[in-house]
Amino acid sequence: MNVKLRVLTAGVLFFTGQVVFAQKDTTGSKKDKEQKIEEIVVLGYSKTSTKAKSSAASVTIGSETLENRPNISVLNSIQGTAPGIVANSASGSPGSGKFNIIIRGLSSLNGSTDPLYVIDGIITSGSQFRNLNPNDIDTFSILKDAQATAIYGNRAANGVVVITTKGGKFNSKLRISYDALTSFSVLPKTDYNMSSGQQLLQVQKNAGGGKGATMSQNDINNFTTNTDWRDLFSRVGMSQQHTLSVSAGGENISNFVSLGYVDSEGNIRGTDFKRFTLRNNLNGKSNDGKLTFGAIIGLGFSKRNQLDDETNTAINANTVQNPLFGTVLSAPYLAAPTFSNGLGLFNQIGTASGNGNGAYILYDNIMGGIRNQFTETSLTANVSANYKLTSDLSIGNRTGVDYKNYQRQFARAANGYLSLVVAAGQGAKYGGFEQFNTVNDLTFNTTTNITYNHSFGDHTITAAAYLDYIKVNWQSYTQQQNGLDPLVWEFGAGTGYVPFNPATPNIYRPTASALKVTAGTLAYFGTLDYDYQGKYGVSGVIRRDGSYRFPKDNRWETFWSVAARWNIDKENFMEGSGFNLLKLRASLGTTGNQNLFTVANNTNVLTVGPSSYLDYNGPNPTTAPAYQSLPGYYLANLGNQNLKWEEVKQLDLGVDFNYKGLVEGTFDYYQKRTSRLFNSIPVTYVTGQGSLRGNNGVMDNKGVEGSLRIHILRKANTKLSIFGNVGYNSNKIVSMEANDLTGDTVDGVGGPADQWQLYPYLGVNPSNGEQLFLDKNGNVTQTPTAGDRRLTGKSPMPKYTGGFGFNFQHDGFFVDALFSYQKGGYIYDNLYSWVMNPSYAASGLNVSADLLNAWTPNNTNATVPSLSAVNSTLEGSSDRYLYKSDFVRLKNVSVGYTFSKKTLGNLPINSIKVFAQAENIYTFTGWKGFDVEPITTYSLNVYPNPKTYSVGVNVDF
Repeated sequence: MNVKLRVLTAGVLFFTGQVVFAQKDTTGSKKDKEQKIEEIVVLGYSKTSTKAKSSAASVTIGSETLENRPNISVLNSIQGTAPGIVANSASGSPGSGKFNIIIRGLSSLNGSTDPLYVIDGIITSGSQFRNLNPNDIDTFSILKDAQATAIYGNRAANGVVVITTKGGKFNSKLRISYDALTSFSVLPKTDYNMSSGQQLLQVQKNAGGGKGATMSQNDINNFTTNTDWRDLFSRVGMSQQHTLSVSAGGENISNFVSLGYVDSEGNIRGTDFKRFTLRNNLNGKSNDGKLTFGAIIGLGFSKRNQLDDETNTAINANTVQNPLFGTVLSAPYLAAPTFSNGLGLFNQIGTASGNGNGAYILYDNIMGGIRNQFTETSLTANVSANYKLTSDLSIGNRTGVDYKNYQRQFARAANGYLSLVVAAGQGAKYGGFEQFNTVNDLTFNTTTNITYNHSFGDHTITAAAYLDYIKVNWQSYTQQQNGLDPLVWEFGAGTGYVPFNPATPNIYRPTASALKVTAGTLAYFGTLDYDYQGKYGVSGVIRRDGSYRFPKDNRWETFWSVAARWNIDKENFMEGSGFNLLKLRASLGTTGNQNLFTVANNTNVLTVGPSSYLDYNGPNPTTAPAYQSLPGYYLANLGNQNLKWEEVKQLDLGVDFNYKGLVEGTFDYYQKRTSRLFNSIPVTYVTGQGSLRGNNGVMDNKGVEGSLRIHILRKANTKLSIFGNVGYNSNKIVSMEANDLTGDTVDGVGGPADQWQLYPYLGVNPSNGEQLFLDKNGNVTQTPTAGDRRLTGKSPMPKYTGGFGFNFQHDGFFVDALFSYQKGGYIYDNLYSWVMNPSYAASGLNVSADLLNAWTPNNTNATVPSLSAVNSTLEGSSDRYLYKSDFVRLKNVSVGYTFSKKTLGNLPINSIKVFAQAENIYTFTGWKGFDVEPITTYSLNVYPNPKTYSVGVNVDF
C-alpha cells in the first residue's frame, strides 16, 4: 500500500493500513522512535487522545482507506473497515441518500436509528454526504460506547460519527496534489434463470394464459424474437472524479484548499450525478502560542437525475411506473421499442397497459416521460478559537452553520405516455404536470468551553465545562402546475403551462403549499479525566439536555458516563514481555434519543414529530376533500404529557493490545439496553385517534466485537500485513405492553425487532401439484391461515458483520484488498416470488424458466408447484421465499505503483502514484436477486450497487 507522510505540529503523522499513528519526536535512535509511536484517537467536541490513554470504545479510519475510491458518499467506503458497525448502501443510484448505518444494533423500534454525524466539530443535519468530497477527509471516527458518546447526550443513542477534514501544517512548504479517477460500472445480474422469448411463450401456453396460449406449438418452436431489455434499460456507467488541493504553512498560519469535481453516470438510463466542491481550512496561532484559531468553509453543489421510486415509496411495486423492474419483468418476445416519445407509444397501444406493454411504458419513463431532478447547494462553515488564560486554564468557542438548499423538479412530461393516458381519462386536451419543491435547511451550532489541565508529580487532571446550543430553521415550498402544452413546454423552464379555466375546475389547476419548522436543543455538561503515571485512568461525563419536543415537565434529561482503564504494560512485572500496549478498560453510561421518527432522505431529523399539533386540511376535492369542500382542520396527533426521551444505557468491557508491533488489536463486549421505547399507545377512538405517541417497551442489544492486524513482513522495502474484524450483535425485545402480532413482520417480546412471523413451506404435493405448508398444530396442510404463522426468530438485521484483507508493498509496488461480509439476516425475496408466479406470465410479464419444470401429472417429483395450483396465492405468508442475506464480498482491490522523487529525478514532482482498482467485484452469496447488500424486509425496489472498475493517478508537486 502507499504510505503518505504528513507534517504535524506535534511531529509526524503517517498511516499504516487503517490506523493513524503520531510520532512525537524525530530525534534519537530507531528503537526510541518506534517506542514513541502512539495511535491517535479522535473523540467528541474536537478532543483527541492517544490509544494508550483513551478509555473509550472507538475506531478511527484514516484517509488512506477513503481516498481514491469510486464512491460519491464516504459511507460507501467504510463497509468492512470497522467492527460493530453495519454500513450498507440501499441504492446504487448515483448520489443516493439511502444508507443503512447501524452501530451496535438497532437502538429504537420507531425512532431514528441513524448515528449522529459531526463534521469538524459541528453537528450536521446531513446523513448522506453526497456534497462532501471523500478526498477531503482526514479521519472518520466511529464512537460506540457510552464513554465516547455520552458527551453528545441527547443525539448519541445510536452512536456518533466524527469526521475531520484535512488541513495545512505549520512550517511546511507549498504542496500541490492532483488526484484523478476514471471508472466504469456495470449492473449486476440476477440468478433467477429468466426466460427467453420462446421459453416465456411456452410457459404461457402451459399455464393457459397470455400470448403463448393463443399460439400453436410449432409457432412457439420457431419463434425467434428475444429482445435484451437489460441492454435497453441499463448501460455501462462512466464516471470521472478530480481533486486539486493546495496546502502550505508558515510559523503562525497554515491553510488547505481543495477543489473537486465528479461526473457519474448511473447504470439505469436516465440516472446520473454531478458535483462541485470547494473547501478551505485555515488554522493559526499567536506568537506566544496562547491563542489558536481556525476557520473552515466547505461549499458543495450537486445535480442528480433519479428514478421517481428513489423517494416515492408509493410506486415500489408498480410495474408501469418503476423502471427498476424493466430489466427483469419485460417480456423478451416483444420487439424493441420504435417510438420516439410517449405520444408515439400512445398512438400505438392506446390505454392498453397490459399484455406486456408495461415494458414500453417503463422505457418511455426513463427516456423522458418522467423527469426527476434534484439539485443541492450546501455550505458548512465554522470558526473556532481557544485562548490559554493561564498555563492550566483555557477558554474556547466553536460556532458554525450547516446550510442546505434542496430543489426538486419533477414532471410527467407533456408527451409522456402516463400523462397522455391521464389526460384521456379526464377528457382533457393537455396532460402532464410539473412540480417544484424547495427546502431550506439551516442548522446553527455553537459550543463554548472552559478547560483546566494540570499535572503535578505523577498525576494529570483535565476538567472541562461546556455549553452547547443548536437552532434549526427549516422551510419547504411546493408548487405544481397541471397541464403542459407539448409545443412550448421545456423541463424546468416554466413554459408551456396551460392556464386554469374555472369552467373545468378539476383540470389545469395549479396548487401550492408551504411548511415552516423551528426547532432546537440546549445542553450543558462537564467532563473529567484523571491519569496516574500513565498506568491508571478514570474519566467521566455528566450532561443535562433540553429538547423542544417534549412536554414542559419532561423537557430536560440527564445523561452520564464513567470509565476506567488499566495500562498493564506499564507495570513493572510486564517489563520485557514484548507488549507495547496491553490495556483493560470499562465504561458505563447513558445516552438519549429525542428523535421520535425515522425520516426521509433530505429531511432534518430535528424537524420531524412534535408531540402534538393541528394540521390544516384544505378543500382539495381530489386529494383531501374536507366537509362540503370547505377548509377545515383535523387533529393529526394526540398530545401526551407523559412522553419522555428514549434512554440507552450501555456497559462496555474492552482490551487493547500491541505485541512488539507485530500483532495489534482490540476486543470489546457490550450490553446496551433501550428503555422507554417510542411506541404507539392504543386509546379509545372516541377522540378520533386510535393511538398516541408514548413510551412502551424495553429492548436489549448484546454483542462482542474485535479487530486484529498482523504485520507479517516489516522489511525496509517489503511490507505485508493482514487484518480482520468481526462484530456480533444479538437484539431482543425484553418487554412491551402492547404486543402487536398481526403481521408477517412483528416486534414480538422475546425475539428480535422486525421478526418474521410466517408458516413453514414444505414443498409440492406429488399427488396434485399443490403447495404444502405446516399449520400451527404441526400438521401438513394445503390451506394455511394467518393463524398458522409462527415466530421464526429471524429478522432482516445480520448478526455478524465485518471485514478482512491484506496490504502488501514492495518498493513502489502495492496491492491492497478488502473483503466485507455479513451473516444471520433474512430477507423476503419478493421479486423472486413474482418471477415464479405463472399468473404474471399470463399478464405478459417475464418469469423464470424454472416454471417449465413445474408439476404435471407426468412430472410428479417436481419442486415447482403446478402452474394451475389452487393455493398459488398462499405462499406470501410462508417462508418459501425467505432467504439468508449472508454474503462475503470482495469490496475493493487495488494494484498500483508509486514513483518516488528519487525515481523521478529532476522533475518538479515529488511522487506519482498510478493504480487500478475494482469495487464490489465479486460476491459469494446464496441470494438470487440483484444485490444482497441492502438491509430491508422485502427485496422490491432495489437499485443494485454496481461492479466498478477504475484507473487513477495521484500526483504530488
